Amino acid sequence: MKKIGLLGGTFDPPHMGHLLIAEEVYQELGLDEVWFIPSNDPPHKTATNTKVNDRLEMTQLAIDSNPHFKINTIEIERSGTSYTFDTVKTLIDEFEDIQFYFIMGGDMVEYLPKWNRIDELVEMITFVGVKRKGHDLTSPYPIQTIDIPVFEVSSTFIRERIMQGRSARYLLPQSVESFIKEQGLYGSE
Repeated sequence: MKKIGLLGGTFDPPHMGHLLIAEEVYQELGLDEVWFIPSNDPPHKTATNTKVNDRLEMTQLAIDSNPHFKINTIEIERSGTSYTFDTVKTLIDEFEDIQFYFIMGGDMVEYLPKWNRIDELVEMITFVGVKRKGHDLTSPYPIQTIDIPVFEVSSTFIRERIMQGRSARYLLPQSVESFIKEQGLYGSE
């Protein structure tokens, strides 16, 4: 049975922290692949102003150099609000020979009690939590925790830097930074 990690997010933009988390969990759990799942409309965040095609392209650029990273567009294709339960149920139904691991940061671990159909979801998938500064990995739900090197960066931080005309070098893959500049995203020139 194949073992696949799922890393969802708006990826607005995808950054080195996303890649570090995916690689560390891949190595630690001996996964076959990690699938990046860009969300269409996440229920826990305000809507992004970045076009979904731009976020998808940035995510593809970010993972291009890693052969065990893939993109799955299930949430974009479904449209509307993206609930993890719906995504996981669809993937399990479609890929019966795969064991899935849902990768999340400490901020999402704390939010689990508010997730749609969480009691059913924990029976379907293994949750993997990675530490994030200022967040606790304790939960009333079963979470497999993975220690990773601390690299504190967020998409919000990167967007703010770019809006201020500051560099995002070493926070983003070079290909993603170039795309942002070419497309004039986040007020870049």
